[in-house]
Amino acid sequence: MARPGLSLLRPVHLRGHTPASLAEAWPDRPLALPLARRVIGRVVGEDRDDLEGVRGVSKVLAREILARTSTARLAVLDRRTSPADGFVKYLFRAPDGAVFETVRIPLEKPRWSVCVSSQAGCGLGCAFCATARLGLARNLEAWEMVEQVLAVRREGPERPVSGVVFQGQGEPLQNYDAVMRAAAILRDPNGLRIRGESITISTVGLVPAIERYADEGHVHRLILSLTSAIPGKRDALVPSSRANPLPALARAAARVADGRRAPVHLGWVLLRGVNTGDDEAEAIARLFPHHPVRVHLIDVNDPSGRFAPPDDAERGRFVAALASRRVAFVRRYSGGAAIDAACGMLASTARGGRTA
Repeated sequence: MARPGLSLLRPVHLRGHTPASLAEAWPDRPLALPLARRVIGRVVGEDRDDLEGVRGVSKVLAREILARTSTARLAVLDRRTSPADGFVKYLFRAPDGAVFETVRIPLEKPRWSVCVSSQAGCGLGCAFCATARLGLARNLEAWEMVEQVLAVRREGPERPVSGVVFQGQGEPLQNYDAVMRAAAILRDPNGLRIRGESITISTVGLVPAIERYADEGHVHRLILSLTSAIPGKRDALVPSSRANPLPALARAAARVADGRRAPVHLGWVLLRGVNTGDDEAEAIARLFPHHPVRVHLIDVNDPSGRFAPPDDAERGRFVAALASRRVAFVRRYSGGAAIDAACGMLASTARGGRTA
C-alpha cells in the first residue's frame, strides 16, 4: 500500500530517471543505488513496464515505485517507410496530445541510428525549416526522448540502435536539462548502452548553453548548425543569430572542440544560390583560424519551394572551395524525401496543415 500523502507527489516518469536520480528521488524512500540500477535495467534496458522478478524488489516495493511514477507510452499516430532508402518516419503523440517526430536511419553496418525530437515544434524560426512553421508547443521530457529510441528498437529488433542524434524537432539546448538527462539514460549501462561519443546534439547556436556544455565536459558530439558564416546572411536565415553573434558562437564551439580534442563540427544545410559560394568557404576558414573544422553538408528539403538544393556542379564548386582552404567536409545523405522525413513535415500534416 502506498504511503500516506503519496497522492500529493507529482508523478515522474520512470524512464526519465537515471539510476542515480532514482536512488535519490524520494527523501522518505531512498533506494540503494544497485537496486535503482536494476529497476532502470528493467524499464529501459528491457523495455518493460513491470518490476516483477527484479532482484531485491518486493511486491510491496514494486507497487510503491510504480505508484510514485508513470510508465506511460507514446502513441504512434503515423509511420512511413521510404522504399528507396529504408528510412522510417514516426509521428508520436504524447499523453497530453503533443505531437512530434522521429526518424529511424539505416546505417551501412546492420544497425540503426535514431534522429529524435527534443521539443514539440520549435520557436526559433529558421527560414528553411518546416518545424519553424509549427511554432513551439512545449519542451519534451527526458522520458519522451528515451521512448522515441525505445520505440525504434522495439519495432526493429533485427538491428541494434548504435547512435542517437538530437536533430529532430526543436532546439535541444533550449531544453538543456532534459536533453542531458535523456542522453545520460541512453548512455547508461542499465539503459540503452549507447556510447557517449555516438550521441550527437545539434544546435543552431545558443552561446550561454554552449558555454555551459563546455564547462560540464560532455563527451557527446556537438554540431553547430551554421548554414552561413556571413553575419547578415545568417541573421536572415537563422533569426536567433542576432542574439548569438558569430564571433561568440565560434569561441564557444572552439571551447567544446578543445575539451573533446576533436574538430569543430559545423552543420551546413545546402541552399541553392544562397550559401554555396566561395565567400562562405572563406568565412568559415576565418571564423576558425586555429582549429580543424569538419563541415557536415546536407541538402535542404523544403516542400514550400522557397529553398532548393544545389545541383551537382554548384555543390562541387563549394566542396572545392572548402578543400582549397583545408576545411574538411562530409556529405550527409538527406533520406526519406518521399515520406516527409524533414523535421516538422509530418507533424504539420497531422495538424491539418500542408507541408508547404
